[in-house]
Amino acid sequence: MIRFLPLLLLSTLAWSAPPPPPPARDVMRIPFWSPDNAAVPKDDIHVKLNGKPARVSRYIGANGDLLILLVLDWSGDLSLIAPAREALITAIQKLPPNVEVGILRVQDGLRVLLDPGADHAQLTDVLRGITVTARPGLLAAIEPVQRLGDDIAAKAHVRVAALYVSDSDITAYREDYTNPVVNSSDSHDMSRRFPEGLIQEKIRQLKATVLGGETPIFLVHLDYRSDRLNTAYQTGLLELALASGGTAEFCRSLAEIPAAIQKVMGNLLSHQSVEVEWQPGKAKQVDVAIDAQGRALRFRPRRQLGARKR
Repeated sequence: MIRFLPLLLLSTLAWSAPPPPPPARDVMRIPFWSPDNAAVPKDDIHVKLNGKPARVSRYIGANGDLLILLVLDWSGDLSLIAPAREALITAIQKLPPNVEVGILRVQDGLRVLLDPGADHAQLTDVLRGITVTARPGLLAAIEPVQRLGDDIAAKAHVRVAALYVSDSDITAYREDYTNPVVNSSDSHDMSRRFPEGLIQEKIRQLKATVLGGETPIFLVHLDYRSDRLNTAYQTGLLELALASGGTAEFCRSLAEIPAAIQKVMGNLLSHQSVEVEWQPGKAKQVDVAIDAQGRALRFRPRRQLGARKR
């Protein structure tokens, strides 16, 4: 299997190297997967961009090389972390040798804990050594992780997906997303009527950047909360995952955690990828359609060009 460059080195190269000359035709990578985790043969796949057929120039099936960016956001109850940790270790022990995992942590900035590799013992040791910290940082990690995944996929031509495992509470973030009441004496103050306004605006901004990327987001949230602010936050996380072509699961009990991780990991491992040629033109948005002999597929249905700032 192609060995991946260390993440920090790769990230440095991505920002320091001069951009290549623009090609006559661009290439778009489109990851996709079936809800039943079934593989889709290459000959069954037909792609349209803005309603026009696009030629598939590369196909990577469900058995192709895969890099998982495992992003951990553990800041709460240890009783939630323990089953998640064990479920991840169990899943990693079952991975084939052509699947590599890099472990990142989001607290106090995105940090690489382990560069991508297939050494299951080393991955297990790192997972067992991770401690819980006080503040979540999931939202700040969405864009840089996607950039990193996109850069790796473009260079190595492998499947790349991000797997987030978080127990985050929106009220515990260092940033204040609670939209405090501006004028407590004014019953018509909009911040009183829409306390989740700051959360929704943050999700809107992140969704715009997610639509500009390619790496799918797979997420397991370990502690579903039903208060108004966290409901808005969790709804936003689901929107981001679906917009990226991935999925999310939210656990309401300890017993649901292992099954949720197993389910999402199964979806992630089964995902496939095609690269298609296209001419961007002046369009700022690309609608993506995949026909696979009538199969139900999950993928990123829209690409927003120029959504991410360099």
